[in-house]
Amino acid sequence: MVEGDLTEETTDAIVNAANNDLILGGGVAGAIAGRGGAEIQRECSAHGPIAVGDAAITHGGRLPAAWVIHAASMRLGGRTTADNLRGSTRRSLELAAEKSLRSIAFPAIGTGIASFPLADCARLMLEEVVSHVQTGTSLQLVRFVLFSDEAEATFRREAERQLGQGSG
Repeated sequence: MVEGDLTEETTDAIVNAANNDLILGGGVAGAIAGRGGAEIQRECSAHGPIAVGDAAITHGGRLPAAWVIHAASMRLGGRTTADNLRGSTRRSLELAAEKSLRSIAFPAIGTGIASFPLADCARLMLEEVVSHVQTGTSLQLVRFVLFSDEAEATFRREAERQLGQGSG
């Protein structure tokens, strides 16, 4: 868990908090589009729309990360639900494993414009990561890159609750 800028991550992939139309507008998606370049939106347009709760993968353009996984937890202008957050997180992890990626960085999906509660986001996303890791995966590092001290503390507390002391 770190507070920082997701677009600066050097992990194999970063995860975009996406809408199912895969339109890179504001928030995390806007930052990814701005730093990564127009080629990311072009690839998104070729993939989308996708089902809410699904994910798609594109190249990272000019980002340090080679890949961007677009986790569609909402409709454009809509809200994130627990089921959609679980599904899009799970599918993001599956796509990373299908590409044999070793590292991935997630934001707190759905907690911005989609108004999903931060504590619930931390609980659900970490449950999906723990479940995925237990099935065997190529991933060796799953990082959460969070937008504030509060978000980092919330995710850290939840990781400690789920994994015991010494996590993070």
